[in-house]
Amino acid sequence: MGEKLECWECSSSLQCCGNLWPKARYPSMTAVEAGKTVAELEGSESKVVLFSVMGMTCAACAGSVEKTIKRLPGIREAVVDVLNHKAQVLYLPSMVNEERIREAIEDAGFEAKVIEEDSNYTSTQICRIHIRGMTCTSCSSTIESALQSLRGVHKARVALTTEEAEVHYDPKILTHNHLMEAIQGTGFEAILISTGEHISKIELKIDGIKNDQSLGAIERSLRALPGVETIAIYPEINKIAITYIPHMTGPRTFIEVIESTGSGCFKAVIFPNDEGREALRQQEINRYFKLFIWSLAFTVPVFLTSMVFMYIPGVKRVLDVKIVNMLNIGLLLRCDFATPVQFIIGRRFYVGAYRALRKGSANMDVLIALGTNAAYFYSLYVVERSVFSRHFKGNDFFETSSMLISFILLGKYLEVLAKGKTSQAIAKLMNLTPETATLLTQDDKGDVVSEKQIDIRLIQKDDVIKVVPGSKVASDGFVIWGQSHVNESMITGEARPVAKRRGDMVIGGTMNENGVMHVKVTRVGSESALSQIVRLVESAQMAKAPVQKLADHISKYFVPLVIVLSLSTWLSWFLAGKLHAYPKSWIPSSMNYFELALQFGISVMVIACPCALGLATPTAVMVGTGVGATQGVLIKGGQALESAHKVNCIVFDKTGTLTVGKPVVVTTKLFKKMSIKDFYEFTAAAEVNSEHPIAKAIVEHAKKITEEQNHSWPVAHNFVSVSGHGVKAIVLNKDILVGNKKMMLDHNITISADAEEILAEAESLAQTGILVSMDGEVAGVLAVSDPLKPGANEVISILNSMKIKSIMVTGDNWGTANSIARQAGIETVIAEAQPETKATKIKELQASGYTVAMVGDGINDSPALVAADVGMAIGAGTDIAIEAADIVLMKSNLEDIIIAIDLANKTFSRIRLNYFWALGYNILAIPIAAGILYSSTRFRLPPWIAGAAMAASSLSVVCSSLLLKNYKRPSKLNNMEINGVKIE
Repeated sequence: MGEKLECWECSSSLQCCGNLWPKARYPSMTAVEAGKTVAELEGSESKVVLFSVMGMTCAACAGSVEKTIKRLPGIREAVVDVLNHKAQVLYLPSMVNEERIREAIEDAGFEAKVIEEDSNYTSTQICRIHIRGMTCTSCSSTIESALQSLRGVHKARVALTTEEAEVHYDPKILTHNHLMEAIQGTGFEAILISTGEHISKIELKIDGIKNDQSLGAIERSLRALPGVETIAIYPEINKIAITYIPHMTGPRTFIEVIESTGSGCFKAVIFPNDEGREALRQQEINRYFKLFIWSLAFTVPVFLTSMVFMYIPGVKRVLDVKIVNMLNIGLLLRCDFATPVQFIIGRRFYVGAYRALRKGSANMDVLIALGTNAAYFYSLYVVERSVFSRHFKGNDFFETSSMLISFILLGKYLEVLAKGKTSQAIAKLMNLTPETATLLTQDDKGDVVSEKQIDIRLIQKDDVIKVVPGSKVASDGFVIWGQSHVNESMITGEARPVAKRRGDMVIGGTMNENGVMHVKVTRVGSESALSQIVRLVESAQMAKAPVQKLADHISKYFVPLVIVLSLSTWLSWFLAGKLHAYPKSWIPSSMNYFELALQFGISVMVIACPCALGLATPTAVMVGTGVGATQGVLIKGGQALESAHKVNCIVFDKTGTLTVGKPVVVTTKLFKKMSIKDFYEFTAAAEVNSEHPIAKAIVEHAKKITEEQNHSWPVAHNFVSVSGHGVKAIVLNKDILVGNKKMMLDHNITISADAEEILAEAESLAQTGILVSMDGEVAGVLAVSDPLKPGANEVISILNSMKIKSIMVTGDNWGTANSIARQAGIETVIAEAQPETKATKIKELQASGYTVAMVGDGINDSPALVAADVGMAIGAGTDIAIEAADIVLMKSNLEDIIIAIDLANKTFSRIRLNYFWALGYNILAIPIAAGILYSSTRFRLPPWIAGAAMAASSLSVVCSSLLLKNYKRPSKLNNMEINGVKIE
C-alpha cells in the first residue's frame, strides 16, 4: 500500500487531522475542495459509470487506466476489466463527472466512451441458495432446469453434494426472490445464502421496539445510508437483515444509526447466527439420526415378531392367538408398528416422490415409495383377508417395508455424515478468522487513545486493529505500525513465516507470530481474501466435470428402466409359478408363488441405486478441490480437474513465472552527454505510468540514483504503452521511447554498433536489454536481470519424466529467452511474442493434438490462459479473483504445477473408480435381486437386505472419495534440492 497520506493543512503523514483528503491520492484537488472534510464530500451520494475502453492489451494497460482514474478527486473505486475492455468507476458527482473521467482515460492513451445506458450491456449478479430436500441427480437436474428457464438467468448450477444453487442472473430483470420462488415451485425448500459477490449480509437484533412505527423509522434511517442494498424485517423476533457493500458502509454504522433513532431508546446487537453452512449440515445429520432412531424403535418389534419370536414356542403360542377369524396378535402387532414407519417416518419418501413425479421426472424416492408400498399394501391385504376369512392363510411383508425404510434412513444418515466430511476444507477455511478483534481509536497525531474488543463482524473498512503475538489477523489490511513474522500457511500453503513491516499487506485469518502490529483494514466481509478463496472453492465444488454428463444422462432413464425391470421380474416369476415352469420345491414353505414373485420384484426396485452414480463425480471433486486449497492450489472445479489430468504440454511465461519476477537494473550505458540523474529523470517519468515489472525495476533504480524515495517525476504527456515492446511519452517537451530493439526499429530509430554490442552481451548473460531514445536518438542502454526461480530446473526435469513437453513463450528478446531456457532445461522457445501471439501458439499446439496448460501471471497472459485447455495463474498471492485461470497457484512455487497435475490425476482416477463401482454394483446387483442365481443356488436377496445394499452403495462411493483426503504430494518433489537445501 506504501502511499504517503500527506495532509493538505500541515503536511504531516497518516491522517494528522483525521478527516482531510491526502495530497498523494488527490493531487488535482483544489484548495477549496481540500478544505472540506471527508464526511462533507462523501456524504453526497456516489454514482457508478461503465466505460468501454479500447486499446488495452495487457495488465500494464489496465493498471495505467486504473491508476489514471484513481488520481482524480472524488473517485471511490475503479475496476478495469482488460478482457472485456471495460472500466467500472464509483465516483462522487459533487467532485468529478463522467466527462472528466473519460478525458483522463484518453489522456492515458486509450479510447473511452460511456456505455452505462447501452441496451446491449447486461449486468450480472451472483446469488447462492441453500436447497433442502434433494436426494439424487434427478432432483438437482429438475431445479437446474427450472432456474435456467427463467428469463434473465445467464447460468445456473445446482450441486447435490453441497445442496446449493449458484445462479448468475441479470438483477434488472430478476430478483433473488424470483429464483427462490422457482426452486420452491419444484417442491424444495430454498434458503438464501448471499445475493452478490461483493455484497455482505448482517443480521441485527433490536431491543426496545414497541410498534410498527418504530421499525419503519429504523428502516428509513438505514435506507438513507450509502451502500445499503436490501433490508428485510422480521417483526416477530425483532430481527433486521441488511445486505450492503462493505467498502461503503458497515455493521457499526448500522448500530449507531439504529441507536440514534428514536431518542436513543433502541439497542442493537448482532443476531445469533444459527443458519450457517455447518449449522444447516448438522441439522440435516440430526434430522436423519432422529428419523432412524424412531424407525428402529418401531421396526425392532416388527422384526422380532416375524423372525425371532416365531421360533420361541411359548411366545409363538401367544402371537398365534386369534383375535378375529384368522387375524392373530402377531399380525396385528406387526401392522400397528409398521404403519407409523410407513406413513409418518417414511413421509419424506412420499413427498420426494410426489415432487419428482409432479415435474415429470423420477428419482430414488419414487423407487423407495413404490417398493415399500408394494410390501406394505400387500401385507394390509393379508390383514383384511384374515379379518373376513376363517380359512385364509397368507404371509405379510410388514418387516420388509419397515426394515427397508430403517436401513435406507441409516444409509442416508451415514451418507450425510460422510458428505459433511467432504466439505471440511471449506469449514476449516471459514473458521480461520478469530471471533473478536482489538479496535484502536487514534488521535489526530496517530497516537492510540483507546482500545476495545469487538466482534469481528463489526469491523469496517479503514478501521485500525491491533494484532498481538500468537493471535490471528482479524481482517485484510496493511501494517501502519510495528513489525512481525506472520504464518500464512493456512491461506497460501507457504510453510515459512513471512516478515511484515510498515506498508506490508496482511491477510485475515493468518497467525501473527512474534511482534505487535497495528493494521489498517482495507477489505472486509465478502471482499476479503479468505472470503474470495472460500467462494472460489465453493464455486469449484459446484462446477460439474464433463464426465458427470454420463451420470446425468443415465439418471434420466435409470428410474423408469428400473421400474420396468421390477415389474417384468415380478410378472415373469408370477407367470412361471402359475404355469408351474419351476418345481414347487423352489417356493419357501412360508410363501406361495405370488409372494415369491413379489419379493423378487420389490428387491429389484429397491436395490437399484441412481444415487451412487450421481455422487461419483461431485464428491470426488469436492474432496479434491478442498485438498488442493489446503496445498495452496485453487482448482476451479471438475472441468479444470478433468482437463489437467490430460495435460501433456505446458507453455510457460518467463517473467514472474520461470523467473523471480522482481527484475533489477544491473548496468547502465549512456550515449549522450548528460548526467546519469537527468537520464533517469526522463526514463522514470515515462515508465512510472507502466505496471510492467521491468518498468517498476527502472523506477526503483531511478529512486536510488536520485536518492529520494518519494521523488516527484516530471509529468508525462501522451503516454502510450505498446504491448510487448515498451512505452512512449513526451517528457519536458522531449519524445521519450523506452523499450526493446523492435520498438526502436518500428519508430525508425538507428541503433549504433556500440548499443548492439551491449544488447548482445546482456542477452548472453540472460539479461534484458532496454533501449532509451530521446528525440529520435538512442540515449542509453539498460541491462535488467531477472534470475531464474530456485528449483525451476528440477521442476522441468520432473515434467519431462512425466512425458509432459515444456515450452517457454515470452515477449522478451531471443538472446535473454534462450539463456533462461537453457538454465531451466527447456528446449522449445518462442521469444518477442505479443499476448495474442501466445494464444495463437497455444491453438497451434492444440491443433497438433496436445492438451495444453498455460502457466502465467493470470492477467498479463489472460488471452493465452483462456485459449489453453488449462490456465494456471502463478504468483497470484492473495489476488485470487482471476477469471481467466482454471487453477490458481497461490504460493508462486513452480512445484505446485506438479502438485496440481498429480492431484488432478488422483482425483480423476477416484472418479473413474467411483463410476466403475456404481455402474458395476447396479449391473451385478439387479440381476441377483431378480433371482438369476435362484435356480442353481436357491440364493435370493430379501427386500430389506436389498435396501441395505442400496444404502451401502451410496455410502461406499462417498467413502471412496473421502480417501482423497489422505493425498500426499508426489515423492519426486520430496527429493528436490534447491540451492543445496532439500525441500521437505
